[in-house]
Amino acid sequence: MKGKKKMLLKKIKKVLLSLVAAATVSATLTGAFGATTVSADTTNAQELQLDAKAAIAVDAKTGQIIYGKNESQLLPVASMTKLVSIYLVLQAIKEGKLSWDQKVSVDDASYQVSQNTSLSNVPLKKGNTYTVRQLYQASLIYSANGAVMTLANAVSGSQKAFVDKMRTLLKSWGINDAEIYTASGLGNNEIGNAKYPGAPTNAENKLSAKEMALVSQKLLTDYPEVLKTTSIARMKFNNGTSETEMENWNWMLKGLAKAYSELPVDGLKTGTSDSAGADFTGTVNKDGHRIITVVLGAPHTSDTDVSRFTQTQKLMSYVYNNFTYTTIKANQSFKGAQQLPVYHGKELKTKAVTKNATAVWLKNGLSTASLQASLKGNKKLYKNGGLEAPLAKNKNIGTISLQVKQQPLTYLNGATSLKLTATNTQKIEKANIFVIMGRAIKNFFTNLF
Repeated sequence: MKGKKKMLLKKIKKVLLSLVAAATVSATLTGAFGATTVSADTTNAQELQLDAKAAIAVDAKTGQIIYGKNESQLLPVASMTKLVSIYLVLQAIKEGKLSWDQKVSVDDASYQVSQNTSLSNVPLKKGNTYTVRQLYQASLIYSANGAVMTLANAVSGSQKAFVDKMRTLLKSWGINDAEIYTASGLGNNEIGNAKYPGAPTNAENKLSAKEMALVSQKLLTDYPEVLKTTSIARMKFNNGTSETEMENWNWMLKGLAKAYSELPVDGLKTGTSDSAGADFTGTVNKDGHRIITVVLGAPHTSDTDVSRFTQTQKLMSYVYNNFTYTTIKANQSFKGAQQLPVYHGKELKTKAVTKNATAVWLKNGLSTASLQASLKGNKKLYKNGGLEAPLAKNKNIGTISLQVKQQPLTYLNGATSLKLTATNTQKIEKANIFVIMGRAIKNFFTNLF
């Protein structure tokens, strides 16, 4: 009996050890390969299968991320770089440092690049001058590399100085990991003696889909007139002795190969290279609601490949078909975030409502009733646990944060909830000394007993 019992204990011990080992291996595999986790920076990626390395869809006004796939991964962006360059050109014009009709001469590096027929270009001529407007149009419509290099020189005096300006601009927007070496998006080895000093020969510009969306949002917000040019399907460029027919590389524009009547796309910029594949940052305003989409690393087998536009159409359609643009009105209150305490006021509480109207994209089937609210008071106005009276009407008394249990709310600025300024609906006078004393006495006896 003792021998049998001993053998039984050994078997039990062996089984327990096997179970522990299996659990350990399972945990190790899960941790190593993420078998049960979803990328933290991905929203709805599993609901839409896109043939692209990374993608994102955002609301152009609020920056809400409606869809994301590997949106924080740094990838080559090729000629989509020009959106950063064009922002700086428009900024220089706004500041009076450039003018639309100003004539600009072409330096040797820009000229040499413009003669490369394997790249997207309008052929510039030595000794000729071109207006800022001509070069701007060629850069946006035809992705002309020599043209945008010429604009960069006009803004900053040299390619290096302009690239440094691009880097500074991106950092001012909170984009700190971008790799920027050229104004055009070409590789550092493709721009001759204008290459960025000290950088690797094969260095190329890299941004994430999320960062490209932020660049586009900034451009559309600060310079919405850019759409007047990005929406042009065809235009001729006069280089002095001949004309170049420029057909926009954005084939989703009306009248071009991948136009889709349900999606009136009016911008923004394509990008193509061997390492990048086919990229496209697009924007569309449907039913008065504008979104920005970015597709990085779509397949690119030839110059006639339309994959990036097919993926963009799928992404745009997914947003408009599966989400509802839901308005949140001004002066709206939410359960659980309706009031804040007031210190030494005639009233001890004040109602909190939204200061301005805004909107949020909610999955179909959800409504404002699905929003969960929290309220945080403005600490600058606080004293002894309450907003110090007197308080003027419509004072910015705090922040209402909205979340949805069934749908993550994330934004380009890093916010993980919809944050709205809260104001009070009525003027709160300060209580007189007798009321204040009376309250103090009442509180004393209440706490005493």
